[in-house]
Amino acid sequence: MELHINGATVTVDAEPDMPLLWVLRDGLNMTGTKFGCGIAACGACTVHLDGQAVRSCVLPVAAAQGKKIRTIEALGSADKQHALQAAWIAEQVPQCGYCQSGMLMAAAALLERTPRPTDSDIDAAMTNLCRCGTYQRVRKAIHRAANNLQGSST
Repeated sequence: MELHINGATVTVDAEPDMPLLWVLRDGLNMTGTKFGCGIAACGACTVHLDGQAVRSCVLPVAAAQGKKIRTIEALGSADKQHALQAAWIAEQVPQCGYCQSGMLMAAAALLERTPRPTDSDIDAAMTNLCRCGTYQRVRKAIHRAANNLQGSST
């Protein structure tokens, strides 16, 4: 089966009903996407599928075939951080850090479709769970990133 992941086409040997999460983590050693709950409730496994934030723990890999998959590994790099990654650090969002890759991917999808989100937009889009409770910092970081992406300063 061919998948389009982070701009590259890869061939994977997986059963069609295997969750995309396990193909990414176990089949391709892309461990940035995390397993949290396995029932699409927590969002630690969030990736983009054709630009939409999806929970990869319940998405059969066959449903991702022919679509563009983007994982946390393609959000930014050590040399060039995405505005969200820089904002996450500036606002001191991460505590334990486990949920952060899923949070960042959900936030990136939000900013791609809503460049200037309101608090209500953020609250509606960010359904990921954070056991550390950094939701207010997440909101501030998303606003900071939105401003930076639009060329404004915070």
